[in-house]
Amino acid sequence: MQGRAVYIKTFGCQMNEHDSERMLGILESKGFIEVDEPKYADIIIFNTCAIREKAEQKFMSSLGRVKYLKKKNPELKIIISGCIAQLQSEHLLNKAPYINYIIGPDNLHILANIAENELPQKVFTHENTDMANIELPVVRKAPVKAWVNIIYGCNNYCAYCIVPYTRGRERSRPMERVIEEVKALAEQGYKEITLLGQNVNSYKDKDVDFPALLEEVNKIEGIERIRFVTSHPKDLSQQLIKTMKDCNKVCEHIHLPLQAGSNKILKLMNRKYTYEEYLEKVKLLRESIPDISITSEIIVGFPQETDKDFEKTLNALIEIQFDGIFAFKFSMRPGTTAASLDGHISNDIKTKRLSTILNIQDEITERKNKSLEGTIQEVLIEGKDEEGLIIGRTKTNKIVKISSELQCGKVFKVKITKANRHTLEGNVL
Repeated sequence: MQGRAVYIKTFGCQMNEHDSERMLGILESKGFIEVDEPKYADIIIFNTCAIREKAEQKFMSSLGRVKYLKKKNPELKIIISGCIAQLQSEHLLNKAPYINYIIGPDNLHILANIAENELPQKVFTHENTDMANIELPVVRKAPVKAWVNIIYGCNNYCAYCIVPYTRGRERSRPMERVIEEVKALAEQGYKEITLLGQNVNSYKDKDVDFPALLEEVNKIEGIERIRFVTSHPKDLSQQLIKTMKDCNKVCEHIHLPLQAGSNKILKLMNRKYTYEEYLEKVKLLRESIPDISITSEIIVGFPQETDKDFEKTLNALIEIQFDGIFAFKFSMRPGTTAASLDGHISNDIKTKRLSTILNIQDEITERKNKSLEGTIQEVLIEGKDEEGLIIGRTKTNKIVKISSELQCGKVFKVKITKANRHTLEGNVL
């Protein structure tokens, strides 16, 4: 094949975004270039998300729109990867027989063979227990920040979540491999890394746990900021909080999904903590790291959520005062425990509850941002936004827009002059 091109469309979380970077790395090593429209591609990849119905619907619409390209060019390869690929392989092939290959999250390395050959097998969704030891090339999308996988899979089986069924059981990546990758990123000029996993807190490589890994990454010269996602509250230990406080490069921000303020709903969700236990950890975080920014996730309309249960979630937002949240209506996923529960909530009620949650949180976020007006923040410059303004981020993960021309990858002291709901504005000192 000459002048080979690939189009990748990604749905879902940071794990999927990073998987797309790795798939692009594999294909670039085979001579492919990335294009921004499917009509120019020799390979089209949809990297899918199954966590909510909306993401699945968006993917199916995108898949339908490229059917005509396959008719025009039978040599075009259409590949479905990610969580829907893992869950629905045969169903997808029946529904869209023009798909060439289905690749689950554990089988990205198969792309190297697909790029060069026509394979007799169409579906690659077997569990790969060695995934944590496979090193793949990566094409990084950001010039300053990079994602680094440290753990694959999940053991938690939250009642609403499909991830353990799509990404398998937890497998921690060897510490040496993580350190090697971060050192290489530092040499390439990256300033910030985000350690990735469905639950980074349960990382374990022999006698190295997550706090010990953070300490080792903190020693690497050239890296100035360390972030991590996602943290399961049940595994947020006092040792991890101490390590966050003691490691100067670990950012003063944690994403800690609460999901609900009602203990009844948390138990139905199989979250393995109570609201009171969660609140204690928030208090310990704020006592240890006074400037810490805490963001979270909320699901409204989980089966059997009464008005009283929902009120407890509203009270939790007011009591905790998160810096920001992602909030979603409960989306029933076939195969999960929640799908078989009684007491499903109507969409109208879920919509009203979501609107109430977002309105309350918007007020909290705006008020917290306003409190930063007049303060001086250290801002890492990441690039420009759509309007051409310089954009950067504080260690507490607040986005700052600056009108001056500043070098990407540098940290500047910025005086915050104006706070908006989702961004700050400032001037360089």
